[in-house]
Amino acid sequence: MIRLALRDLRRRRTEAALLLIAILAATTTLTLGLVLRDSASDPYESTRAATKGPDVVATAGQAADLGELATAAGVTEHSGPYPVIAGKLETSGRTSDVQVEGRDATAAAVDQPEVTQGGWVSDGGAVLEAAFADSLDAGVGDSVTLGGRSFKVVGVAVTAAMPPHPGASCIVTVGCVNGAIPDDRELPAGLLHNPGLVWLTQADVRSLASDRSSLSYVMNLKLADPDEAPAFADRSGGDRGGPMRIQTWEGILADATDLARDSQILLLIGAWLLGLLTVASLSVLVGGRMADQTRRVGLLKAVGGTPGLVAAVLLAEYLLVAAVAAAAGLAIGALTAPLLTESGAGLVGSAGTASLTWSTIGLVTAVALGVAVVATAVPAVRAARSSTVSALADAARPPRRTGWLITVSARLPVPLLLALRVAARRPRRLMLGVVSIAVTVSGIYVLVVLDAFLGIQPDTGGYDENQVETLRHVLLVWTVILLCLAAVNAIVITWATVLDNRHASALARVLGATPQEMTVALAAAQVLPALAGAVLGAFPGGWALFAAINAITGGDSDKATLPAPWQLIAMVLVTVPAVAALTAVPAHLGGRRPVTATL
Repeated sequence: MIRLALRDLRRRRTEAALLLIAILAATTTLTLGLVLRDSASDPYESTRAATKGPDVVATAGQAADLGELATAAGVTEHSGPYPVIAGKLETSGRTSDVQVEGRDATAAAVDQPEVTQGGWVSDGGAVLEAAFADSLDAGVGDSVTLGGRSFKVVGVAVTAAMPPHPGASCIVTVGCVNGAIPDDRELPAGLLHNPGLVWLTQADVRSLASDRSSLSYVMNLKLADPDEAPAFADRSGGDRGGPMRIQTWEGILADATDLARDSQILLLIGAWLLGLLTVASLSVLVGGRMADQTRRVGLLKAVGGTPGLVAAVLLAEYLLVAAVAAAAGLAIGALTAPLLTESGAGLVGSAGTASLTWSTIGLVTAVALGVAVVATAVPAVRAARSSTVSALADAARPPRRTGWLITVSARLPVPLLLALRVAARRPRRLMLGVVSIAVTVSGIYVLVVLDAFLGIQPDTGGYDENQVETLRHVLLVWTVILLCLAAVNAIVITWATVLDNRHASALARVLGATPQEMTVALAAAQVLPALAGAVLGAFPGGWALFAAINAITGGDSDKATLPAPWQLIAMVLVTVPAVAALTAVPAHLGGRRPVTATL
């Protein structure tokens, strides 16, 4: 069985390569999404280990409110309470909201920020959070102004006690807002917009405070069991009437890896779209190959092969290709993942070469094999159960006569008449063509929506320009693969139609159709379903896909900028000529086949 499968793959190398590319595209994108999920937390874990990261961070308006937490059940170590004040930082003509935390010059038992440049806090010296310093293009030796006083930047550091800028959560009780108010709008009193983090000595922080009410306090706690952090937060925060905010390390991790998580979601969306296109592509390739292997099936059965053996031989070819594609997709995805997401300036380390977990390997392999089985099982079983005599004869299959189709097409120009009848001969292939284009256009619809969403992020404070660029790279990856696979699908469907209709095309030529008319007919047979698929994908398909994505990810579709009507029309108008251009070459080759040789 293995020998027969390998021999047939060697005889049809082009088709085997197309199968490999189709499955490889889906498995690579799926691997990227799964690997990003697993590798996103690695830089944060490195930062947490290097900085003695806390399990719980508690903030309150009064230091006394935090005193009981240090002796609460389950707490093994703590640092603080440290004073915190909100302010404005000015440097190089730029002004930013900041939260200034007072620290001791000596190392803390919990949450001792890791200095990456310069040194730690000293009188008159400020230490900037690394991602915040990177956004300001500030470094050691620069001067910054806080509360009308000038401070020298003596160091740059990272911490695991809060997400890197601009995702840092406010630890001041006056309130803060992340990404809700654009830079050009006036903020309500007491609110901070994407604040940066600055460390000073406790004495310097207290000297900046106009009165004691402007100070808040933060305490970092280490628990005997870090996994109990959510339960500890519920117990500690629920029994206090005063304003207190308790954040767990899991919540900080989620915020710190927000970019990688969004990259993963985008890639998984692309992976499932590519999976649908792969099923369509494989179904067409399998159908064409089964029709081409009819005589081979008859020979296998004539020399003693059972229907089960014949079906297994036909199925083994695609499972072998799927297994190779899964292995290649896993390797490429793991090696490419670090290029799509970096730890950034606010964390220690980088994603590096992500390790593949057994769950990722199993899921990607199962998807690849599943796609191959879904696309090939029914045609393989149908071919294996066919009559041995009819398979050996390999006679042309007579067309199905459809009265209404003959009536509708009889008065059309010859190319359209032939195109309708060619399309009607294979209704399942016609539907696959419609679905393939609809999935592609739906993906483009979602791309337009996401691109518009990313375009407003720097203004609304959701993501900075570098993060938006990273997400655009992720979008570009699956968009290019999606369009390439859709193009391959269009070519494969056309070529399968050419091969399937070679006898009918030759007869039409004998009866007077010209090669040019046959070329137009074969191309038009693909353009008609492309038009239907583009219309379905432009509105109902794209909107439904976007709604499904929002339902899965918990997004708010009401805030999204949906494509304008002219954009939907443009999608349709661009798709149809693109499909016509892609199908022109195989249609031209099929329309000019020698009649005598074919018959």
